[in-house]
Amino acid sequence: MRALLLLVLTLPFAAHASGIDALRGFLNNTQSASARFAQMVLDRDMKKLQQASGTMQFSRPGKFRWAYQKPYEQIILSDGAQLWIYDKDLNQVTVRPLDRALGASPAALLAGKNVIEENYTLKDAGNESGLEWVEALPKSRDTAFERVRIGFGKAGLEAMELKDQFGQTTVIKFADVVRNPKLPPETFNFTPPPGADVIRE
Repeated sequence: MRALLLLVLTLPFAAHASGIDALRGFLNNTQSASARFAQMVLDRDMKKLQQASGTMQFSRPGKFRWAYQKPYEQIILSDGAQLWIYDKDLNQVTVRPLDRALGASPAALLAGKNVIEENYTLKDAGNESGLEWVEALPKSRDTAFERVRIGFGKAGLEAMELKDQFGQTTVIKFADVVRNPKLPPETFNFTPPPGADVIRE
């Protein structure tokens, strides 16, 4: 689940726009965002393995905070240079360079710079469940995901589906999305709690 820090959010959406148009509009017009999310992990037979929820914020390029609240507390945060993963129950923090952690990941796709088509091949995936979908296939084989699907509706970016190399699918749905909010700088700062075990990679 940690590998799915994905970061994402919203943009104004015209009903007639294709999924690719909506994604490009998002990249061009959304510099920051906040939302609630619900996440579900399915096996290759589409049976539920995990379920989680929380909140997220991002500020492009490269800063984000992905806070899981249920079923356990965890924070995945980027300050633009490093990626921090904090497990509250374990009181453990993992730190790694952001560029090495993201690469051509979905997080880089949505919260990074506007270079999506350098790393992904895009194609419209049609309308399904009231959303216009775009499919992004990574050009590099050095990625945890086989494909990413992103769904846009009237509220903007509403869903993501990520299929990994093991056949599992992660479905993320967003609610209460706010586009281009003014997020205080401390949103993307992280200081390990006293006594936490800090692992640097």
